[in-house]
Amino acid sequence: MSSNRASSDRLDMTLYTGNHDGTFASDSISVPSSTLSEPIPVDIDGDMQIDLLGTAYSQGTYTGPFTAWRNTWNASQSPPKLFELMDPPFTGNQCTLANPHSNAVIDLNGDCLADIFLVCQDSSGKKSYQIWVNNKDSGFSLDQSGDLPSGTQGISFADVDRDGTIDMVFPSCSSVSSAGVGSGCFINIVYNKQLPLCTSPTSPAIDRQGNRTCRRPEELCTADPNFKFDMSTGSENDAYIQIPLSDLLPSSPASSLLVLDTTYTPSIPLPIKLGDANLDGFPDLLLIASNPSDQSRTPKLLFSEPCAKGLGGCDEKGNGRRGFELVTKGAEPLEAVRDARGVSFLDVDEDGTLDIIVQRDGRQKQGTVLFVQNNFYYDAFFLNAIVLNGACNNGLCTESNGSTYSPFGVSYSGASYKYTVLDTSGRRTAAQVGQLPQTSYHSLLTPYSFFGLGRTNNYIENLFVGSTKHTQKHFINMEGVIPNSRVVIHLALAVPPAGAWVPWVTLTVVAATFILAGIVFVLHLNEKREDELERRRASHHINFDAL
Repeated sequence: MSSNRASSDRLDMTLYTGNHDGTFASDSISVPSSTLSEPIPVDIDGDMQIDLLGTAYSQGTYTGPFTAWRNTWNASQSPPKLFELMDPPFTGNQCTLANPHSNAVIDLNGDCLADIFLVCQDSSGKKSYQIWVNNKDSGFSLDQSGDLPSGTQGISFADVDRDGTIDMVFPSCSSVSSAGVGSGCFINIVYNKQLPLCTSPTSPAIDRQGNRTCRRPEELCTADPNFKFDMSTGSENDAYIQIPLSDLLPSSPASSLLVLDTTYTPSIPLPIKLGDANLDGFPDLLLIASNPSDQSRTPKLLFSEPCAKGLGGCDEKGNGRRGFELVTKGAEPLEAVRDARGVSFLDVDEDGTLDIIVQRDGRQKQGTVLFVQNNFYYDAFFLNAIVLNGACNNGLCTESNGSTYSPFGVSYSGASYKYTVLDTSGRRTAAQVGQLPQTSYHSLLTPYSFFGLGRTNNYIENLFVGSTKHTQKHFINMEGVIPNSRVVIHLALAVPPAGAWVPWVTLTVVAATFILAGIVFVLHLNEKREDELERRRASHHINFDAL
């Protein structure tokens, strides 16, 4: 899908459908235009088909705060119509979407069902946020809203402290130059206040008043209606920390942060990239630092570490949830770059470690793309997982010419993973990862979800995979998944307890049982006949020694 800024306040979109041989159709399909606030892909109605959410543009006027491009694709229709505009099922006061924004489709209340995070902006330019909780067939309801810190840039999402909940990470700068470089920047981490994992399987999950106090390992996809993102400043709030950029880059305290890629018009936001580069189960930070003296722009990788004195993100006594340390040894290829304009994580060689792709503006005359391979050795495990949405509900797709094919499906925004794993000391931890939560403004996320498991000598106890399906149970639990694996989940093939396929599965099992029983019975008769023949031969045998 391509987009084009047709006017000062309109964004035109065009779709090129994919063929089964990896090519794309030459004829494009026009999509209703939107405002410059780019729409995000989201499954609005729970059919696992990609819809869009944004603000439609119609004849120079806005049709409303929020608009849904509902997926109505029908290959047999001529000409095919991909989207129809509709009012989304949102209950609450809708805001004006910011441009650029950091809107995301990701589970925030812990039920493994993707919610919607929106960045808003008023007429004065002040930014705020809204969290819309997914209620399946009842639509989305506004659960939380609040102001964002002054100078907030792109927002990223990850389970920073590995407690089984999704947190927020974003930079905020006092000013941003015309070159996209922010000065006086802080790295903000907002931890999700949510039900923790029970300390042991036998711990009571509900107190005497009937209130839930924690989640058992087999109940990870239990919603917490009291989840909260608290951005109030003060020593009493340990769920919100602001880290000066100078604390993270002590070797170059004068460094600024590149927050906009100005090679595009309009400029594209550059959020902090989060990925587990050392497989310890905690996401690391990847950003671009700019030196004001020579205007150089260098990628920086910071490992997430347990808090200690002198570590960025920890207090003076060395207390805190997580600290971050700049990687210097082994990061020479990154330090040699002076013209970076974008960075992202990607497992280029598919060896189970996250590599780095650096986009460059070419000032160093060393090309425009650089791949940096991760050659560090880690005695830890990983998991690579991808949820496919499927192309057809019945497992067989029909084209306009009448031919059929078996669909494989593509990854989609909104899948959620939660898992528990035991480390080598027997301590149980939980973590959560989202799949493609953000795709607008060239976010460059991988279509799969990659997460480190840390050091473990066991299988993954519980791997919960959540979807956006509007069924009673929208997630599955996969037990005993082998680490260092690639898991492909095709939820269209998952059989619900009361699904239409259950009678056929039962019939198949019964038929297979009868066939196996028949084989065993025939083999038993053959065995019995052979034993009888052997007994007869033995009875007719003459013992010549006795004569």
